[in-house]
Amino acid sequence: MNKFQELINSDTPVLVDFYATWCGPCKMMHPVLEELAPKVKDKAHVIKVDIDKNEALAALYNVRSVPTFIIFRNGEIKWRAAGIQSLTELEKQIAEAAQ
Repeated sequence: MNKFQELINSDTPVLVDFYATWCGPCKMMHPVLEELAPKVKDKAHVIKVDIDKNEALAALYNVRSVPTFIIFRNGEIKWRAAGIQSLTELEKQIAEAAQ
């Protein structure tokens, strides 16, 4: 959790994908995130958090459904959404968080 806090407190935006291994929509998002990560590698970090292995973190950020995406920058939540998101939407939100 310390590493997570350190990461989200940086000036670089961090897209966090709160997911579960049993979640169908989460599995559908995997290729989108695989495509997104190299596109934004200089502008943002993309990380995945398994809610079943990190229950305290999921509770801390009130994750009630998966997938839930949260973009952090300097420790602040800049954007949050639940459910399937398009590659375009994720890129747009990362760009806005970076400003």
